[in-house]
Amino acid sequence: MKAIVATDQAAGAAGMMLMERPEPRAAINDVIVEVHASGFVPTEVTWPSTWIDRAGQDRTPSILGHELAGVVTALGYGTTGLSVGQRVFGLSDWHRDGTLAEYVAIEARNLAPLPGDADFTAGASLPISGLTAWQGLFVHGRLQAGQSVLAHGAAGAVGTMVTQLAREAGAHVIGTGRAADRQKAFDFGSHEFVDLDSDALEDIGRVDLVFDVIGGDIQKRSAGLIRAGGTLVSITGPAEAWPEDGLAVDFVVESDRAQLGEIVQRVRDGRLRTNIGNVATLDDAVAALNPTERSKGKTIIRVRP
Repeated sequence: MKAIVATDQAAGAAGMMLMERPEPRAAINDVIVEVHASGFVPTEVTWPSTWIDRAGQDRTPSILGHELAGVVTALGYGTTGLSVGQRVFGLSDWHRDGTLAEYVAIEARNLAPLPGDADFTAGASLPISGLTAWQGLFVHGRLQAGQSVLAHGAAGAVGTMVTQLAREAGAHVIGTGRAADRQKAFDFGSHEFVDLDSDALEDIGRVDLVFDVIGGDIQKRSAGLIRAGGTLVSITGPAEAWPEDGLAVDFVVESDRAQLGEIVQRVRDGRLRTNIGNVATLDDAVAALNPTERSKGKTIIRVRP
């Protein structure tokens, strides 16, 4: 089968290539999915799990990508809850070969049914961005109606999901980004916008929740804005800053079938919009995943027409 693989950690994304790889076999509790569309996170090439397995052994050449939408073609021994021919979407294990391939072996628990009226491209754009936003806001951030959210990177793949879900939950959303991101942040539901290059972040006053996708100095300054009892949630690694009277949580997104169902239902009924930029074929994936200019949304690879 065709797949996008990484073999050289030093080369990063520039070292990915299209190769022929053996089709995967289903282990216990696995399914084999015929991949129709796949997502990719650019920082994936910096994750240790891309290069080594759980025992610390080199696992290259490793197939990249962890988001997918497709159709189940085979069941492993003991697999329940899904059936051959079923449309699914979800998030593959970080330490296993990924979804930028024609087929992938994945634990059934990491997948959710993809309704027939949901497009494969949309389905593949949701798992990491949607689950990250959902878990950061509601599981770790315990967001409540009437609270305020500072959403960094509000025009990005995660940020647009954070903004929409927080606003639907009744929160006041302050988005941040570059000047060019302002209109997009408003289009996706931000009530206010802070240009991190020219506006004073501290002028926004106190907030209940900071959703950090940047880290560093921005994270430290944001921690000082959290009111008593508030929370800083971060996906950038161990929190470098701690709110004076609040909680700091660094988390890694996990697949959750029920949450995926909630997210895709919101897309179906128009409460949640995807943030898809470029859509490319598997043959063109290497170029698409190494863009020469800043992406305006999530890049999705259509593995099958």
